[in-house]
Amino acid sequence: MRGGRMSTPSRFEGYRDGQTRPFFRKRFYQASMLCLPPNRSAHGNTFYVGRGQGDRVFSHAAGQQRASGAEDAEGLKLKTIWKIKNAGFEVEHVIHRHGMDERTAKEVESALIDAYAGLTNVQPGFDNDRGVMHAEEVIRLYEAPEAVFEHRLILINVNKTMDDASDDKALYDSVRYSWKISPEKARKAEYILAVRRGLIIGAFKAEEWLPGTKENFPEFPSDPRRDGERQGRWGFRGKVAPADISSL
Repeated sequence: MRGGRMSTPSRFEGYRDGQTRPFFRKRFYQASMLCLPPNRSAHGNTFYVGRGQGDRVFSHAAGQQRASGAEDAEGLKLKTIWKIKNAGFEVEHVIHRHGMDERTAKEVESALIDAYAGLTNVQPGFDNDRGVMHAEEVIRLYEAPEAVFEHRLILINVNKTMDDASDDKALYDSVRYSWKISPEKARKAEYILAVRRGLIIGAFKAEEWLPGTKENFPEFPSDPRRDGERQGRWGFRGKVAPADISSL
């Protein structure tokens, strides 16, 4: 228990003074959210969830972080922060849990990412196969027999690209375009398996692998995060695998 003076202002603004608090220099982790200010939204909508050590959350909210790596590949978070600040407002930060080790922080961050829709996070949370599921999905996952592979296979996780596993066309489209993969390795595979939440939900045979460009796949809407040979992404044209493979 720690004591402290009661402050009369309705909001504590001390973290905006540019100083690094000694306790934020400690090596524990926090899981936090960045939100629109309440006067811009009825509830100060959350637009980013992250974890980190030290005062990283405050440098994020101040727009001091530079876009780097897959997480900020499109700068969605930074663009939102700069838009808020250019309008004369400040980004709100909410620390959900603190004093954690890294593994616990990853779990909390992942749960928060699952809980809030419309985030600017590009990457899914930690160990996404254990993310949000209906109870029936969890039962199917743990009652399913273990797969035994006898062919050269590529397993593709479609957690983010597949919404309705009952739609065969949607499943085919979700698994075939577009992935960062070695074309030499891809062409050696006999079959491609679609995996969702730890379960194999489809099997396909590629007839040809092509660079994931708009010219090769005009039927897909443009998505800067997934388009382009420049990013080394590839897709395939093919068909459903034979019944004896699909039923394995």
